[in-house]
Amino acid sequence: MKLLEGKSALITGASKGIGRAIALKFAELGANVAFTYLSSVEKGQALEKELSDLGVKAKGFRSDASDFAAAEDLIKNYLEDFGSLDVLVNNAGITKDGLLMRMSEEQFDDVIRVNLKSVFNLTKAATRSMMKQKKGSIVNISSVVGVRGNAGQANYAASKAGIIGFTKSVALELGSRNIRANVVAPGFIETEMTAQLDEKVVDEWKEGIPLKRPGTAIEVAEAVAFLGSDMSTYITGQVVEINGGMNT
Repeated sequence: MKLLEGKSALITGASKGIGRAIALKFAELGANVAFTYLSSVEKGQALEKELSDLGVKAKGFRSDASDFAAAEDLIKNYLEDFGSLDVLVNNAGITKDGLLMRMSEEQFDDVIRVNLKSVFNLTKAATRSMMKQKKGSIVNISSVVGVRGNAGQANYAASKAGIIGFTKSVALELGSRNIRANVVAPGFIETEMTAQLDEKVVDEWKEGIPLKRPGTAIEVAEAVAFLGSDMSTYITGQVVEINGGMNT
């Protein structure tokens, strides 16, 4: 039997990068997969087909996770289609980097809204059905930047650190209902975003990583799958760093 067979999962922000890798890994391991996308419509439609081709039920929803009412509607529509929600993965996120002195209020607010408020929106909307079924796993995607900070990313670091505090609180509140909440904090991971970086910058990053290489989106996805599976039923309120030893 496959690791996630019989489970249904919802993954936000999955049209590319780490979210896409998580969706594909979940389907490969037997889970039915719903996911959200917003601007990347073609990529969203292509992913839905790719997931279906793996022999699982799959559906993409065009939805803005940072909108409270839209998140409520998404969970309602998801449950009508999939019946139960076993794993929620909050992955939607953006960056609007800049030094604090030059950062606008809008740049700060936008990143907090998309990265942190979306986690509140979806978790709040999803917990009612998880409480009814007396089980569930919530996996929130933070970042190494949320653990240790980073110059030029005060807004992003604040949003990702907020996810950690939020998740630990949710784990304490929902543990008695057999609902687990954990954080995965990736380090320097090769994605479309990092492919745009200057080679010199990448080399500097690698130098500070004990394993001397960036991680892959698949390596992050495997950790998320483990936390969504029944192999981690006594793990909650934890931050799993996938960073090649960067913070060691």
